[in-house]
Amino acid sequence: MFSIIQAAGWPIWFLLMASVVAMAIIIERSLYLRSARILPPTLLQEVVAVTRSGRVDDAVIVQLEQNSPLGRVLAAGVRNLHAPREVMKESIEEAGRATAHQLEHYLTALGTVATLAPLLGLFGTVVGMIEIFGAQDAAGANPGQLAHGISVALYNTGFGLAIAMPSLVFYRHFRALVDGFVIDMEQQAIRFVDTVLGARH
Repeated sequence: MFSIIQAAGWPIWFLLMASVVAMAIIIERSLYLRSARILPPTLLQEVVAVTRSGRVDDAVIVQLEQNSPLGRVLAAGVRNLHAPREVMKESIEEAGRATAHQLEHYLTALGTVATLAPLLGLFGTVVGMIEIFGAQDAAGANPGQLAHGISVALYNTGFGLAIAMPSLVFYRHFRALVDGFVIDMEQQAIRFVDTVLGARH
């Protein structure tokens, strides 16, 4: 592996850094963006039961906020349990926007890597081509320099594409996951509001 890195020349170090960043984000988001962690399946029913029992206090709200992203959204509604419908909905929407932003954490960086990696590979290719032409002299081509320039060009192109393709796949996958989670949170928040307001009458 190290021999390949040496053959690829100094431009490969930019691609290696990009690959480390992409891998770290993919692992972190794969561990974080799990349905059971974002949308605990029984949380809505538990929150409705607590609100109906009247055992809501600051400790319960703080615990709910720390439970999960869905918990933070529902906690905003519980905090405004006796407020008018408009106030409750507005607080839930604000919490939902903040939670959606948190779910999208690092995705912009992953998308940037997916876009930038082919360009870094192209940059390495250009550097390799420059070395190839620089190997030409009055006596003709230097075979060693020529081979080195070709390896720099091809290795960088290959590395750039190898990093960009999985980065783009995971970026789109995580974006779709986040969009699905946001829709589910909105639906559960609406059910919570309707249930609480229905219990008032």
